[in-house]
Amino acid sequence: MQTLHSKALYLLKQMLGDQAEFRKGQWEAIKNLVEDHRRVLLVQKTGWGKSIVYFIATRMLRDQGAGPTLLISPLLSLMRDQIKMADKIGVQALTINSTNQDNWPEIERILLKNQCDVILISPERLNNYHFRNNVLTKISGRIGLFVIDEAHCISDWGHDFRPDYRRIVRILNQLPPVVPVLGTTATANDRVIDDIQDQLGKNLVVLRGPLAREGLRLQNIKLNSHAARYAWIAENLPKFGEDKRGIIYCQTVHDTERLADWLTIKGFNAKPYHGGMDSDLRERLENDFKNNVVDILVATVALGMGFDKPDIYFVIHFQCPGSVVHYYQQVGRAGRKLEKSYGILLGGGDDEEIQDYFIKSAFPSKSVMENILNCLEKSEGLSFYQILSHVNVSNSVLEKALKLLEIDQAIGVDYKGRRIFFRTAKKWQPNEERIEKITQLRRAEVDEMKAYLEHDGCLMAFLQRTLNDPKPFDCGVCANCQNRGFSSEVDGNLHKEAKEYVRSERIELTPRKQFPTGLSVPQKGRKVQKEYQNMPGRALCYYGDGLWGKLVREGKYQNGYFSHDLVEASAHLIKNLWRPDPYPKWVVPIPSNRHPTLVSEFARALAQTLRLQFHDILSRTSNPPEQKNMENSLHQSKNVLSSLNIKGKIAPYPILLVDDIVDSGWTLTIAGYLLQKNGSGVVFPFTLAKATGRKN
Repeated sequence: MQTLHSKALYLLKQMLGDQAEFRKGQWEAIKNLVEDHRRVLLVQKTGWGKSIVYFIATRMLRDQGAGPTLLISPLLSLMRDQIKMADKIGVQALTINSTNQDNWPEIERILLKNQCDVILISPERLNNYHFRNNVLTKISGRIGLFVIDEAHCISDWGHDFRPDYRRIVRILNQLPPVVPVLGTTATANDRVIDDIQDQLGKNLVVLRGPLAREGLRLQNIKLNSHAARYAWIAENLPKFGEDKRGIIYCQTVHDTERLADWLTIKGFNAKPYHGGMDSDLRERLENDFKNNVVDILVATVALGMGFDKPDIYFVIHFQCPGSVVHYYQQVGRAGRKLEKSYGILLGGGDDEEIQDYFIKSAFPSKSVMENILNCLEKSEGLSFYQILSHVNVSNSVLEKALKLLEIDQAIGVDYKGRRIFFRTAKKWQPNEERIEKITQLRRAEVDEMKAYLEHDGCLMAFLQRTLNDPKPFDCGVCANCQNRGFSSEVDGNLHKEAKEYVRSERIELTPRKQFPTGLSVPQKGRKVQKEYQNMPGRALCYYGDGLWGKLVREGKYQNGYFSHDLVEASAHLIKNLWRPDPYPKWVVPIPSNRHPTLVSEFARALAQTLRLQFHDILSRTSNPPEQKNMENSLHQSKNVLSSLNIKGKIAPYPILLVDDIVDSGWTLTIAGYLLQKNGSGVVFPFTLAKATGRKN
């Protein structure tokens, strides 16, 4: 008679080949699930083979007559390879997600007939009315195995906590106690494990492996300016070898695009990758990178959990991540099946400022939550965009706030046609103590990352200790252990070239072509009429970045005027690099009651340098709130439209419309609309700086 172990080993060889053997801990996890029907938390480094455990356990449980496995993962788009592997042992895995809606009825039919072995869903799917009521309620009594992929997302203390994961615990509490449960993660320290144990039950079996990555050569290099980092990367990438491929992680979308462009100019096969791209493009980039069509992905954390390319030779961090946990997870993409690979951290400069932004924006404020509840209490239900018209927050903050309020049961959602949110009878009070504790933890994690950057001992051992690996040891291969590594010195000519790239970067201002829903403008429809649309514009620099960006910040908030150097640099850009066509005859400043001379004096000096006419024909009819405090398109555009006016006669000449800093673009859009509607020629927006978003 075949034992459970021998059957499991047979399935493993079917999946991976005749030479395959279980790694330490894999069989133990399978046994706890299949034989003992326990709840298991599997903490193993990336690439260890956690998916092997739940697919083999699924096959064995199904052969015993159990129902299908419900697998909840935020990484459905990155699980294609694992699903192919499961198919080798006869495990049919299907997924219900936002990209395959046409297939939902057939998938649901197969699932309800018990003809599917694994159903994969995202945690957000648990909040879908149709799925909860027409699928989940009908299969919850016969789920054979419940799998929570990336289980650290359950924990408030986890580096990637997601509100949708809170619903998982509610479902777990409704399952029969005999249903085995598996949580998997590569990044859980003691604090996170204890929190998961509190939520999944004290009888949780924790199986934890070592975290050291053999052969991964770590090094930290301090370079304060972006230009120095650009030059260092361009100078040192060739040292890895022409056939070596890797990832460069950045903290912002803007940095991925700019660095990828620089590397392309320098002859490297590099592409940006971030969450702002549509899913088809991201999938194409992933496949091109896996198939060596693309050599380097310059990515945000959107290329994170679940991405598996075993021969990544280097992972470079352009900035310090927010925590050691983040860093370990990302650098762990390197060298899973290579004897030698590199993990290089470039730190310093504005890294801490970026992390401070992410920490401050992590939780919607108490006032935002109360404003949402107040406007819902005064209605019988509002849609997402109706709430947005009442509450001054961004789309992403509102989405997060609604999710948290729904999980707290302070609001409900009706899914008839579209989401309609309504206030429930439950009293809501923010858990300010919890928010403060998590905020302080995030700041402590930033401090740990700074300590790692400065650490002069073994870098791998530092990561192991911080992540509570019970057996940390010196790796012997990092730059500190070997007392050698890549030089932090940068070639002078290359550094100069990088500085010029940063200074002369082409920063286009794309015209907005549609007014937001709810804005009352004297025209039919939301589309900005073509004859009133701005032409593509330009910005001199990114705010606070490089020489010009710092001069803009100093001019606005310290000196009270913009320097002659900024005037000369702007004139050079407009006259010699941009050359708008038809060339402007008038220079018109955006007015401000708070800083009445700041932009107008700069625009007057710019007009003189360019030998154009200066006309101060726009005025403010009121003192609206600062535009930077408006958080969504409707409030931003309303704020401008209600206060901007034409105060003089306009000639039909092309106009250079000048402002200091552009963020949403609504000030320039509304001003250009008014100018052209009142008889001007085409409008070319120009700003000294463009604000950089921190999205990833």
